[in-house]
Amino acid sequence: MFVKNAKWLLCYLFFMLPVHAADVAIFDETFGDFSEELKHAKEQGKAGIFIFFEMDECPFCHRMKTTVLNQQRVIDYFKSNFLMFSVDIEGDVEMTDFQGNVMPMKDFAFKQHRVRATPVLAFFDLQGKLVTKYTGATADADEFLLLGNYVVSGAYKDGNFTNYKRDQRKMTGKASGR
Repeated sequence: MFVKNAKWLLCYLFFMLPVHAADVAIFDETFGDFSEELKHAKEQGKAGIFIFFEMDECPFCHRMKTTVLNQQRVIDYFKSNFLMFSVDIEGDVEMTDFQGNVMPMKDFAFKQHRVRATPVLAFFDLQGKLVTKYTGATADADEFLLLGNYVVSGAYKDGNFTNYKRDQRKMTGKASGR
């Protein structure tokens, strides 16, 4: 009986580990004060702040964590360019927005940023201004990296992500995805 339970436990740990590893590896620790995080991003020379709006039972959030956000090249690129945080859109935890207003996470998500579905991938500049918002999971790590580059390069100032993605894929010869 012990051996059977031990095997089950090992299988459980093996399959659950990638989710926890993705959470730890990609997202930065925070006390929930995004006005303070802006200062840290500036001091560290980051392009801005990335927020992953999610909820616990979201299968698309889970897929992003286990197939995209856990990729080392994604972690390296995003960690070098952004401070990265996760926000629970149903959360009651108090936090401080970019302007210094205190509110529950769910109000920050729903009232301030109109997050209705998850995941939402939101990029903020160093003044706390939302510059790009992408709703839904990206097709793969390549598309997520392209989205990050769209923000870092400043291409968001000249057009939408769909056109940027199409132009980039034409230049590299890759077939257009979503």
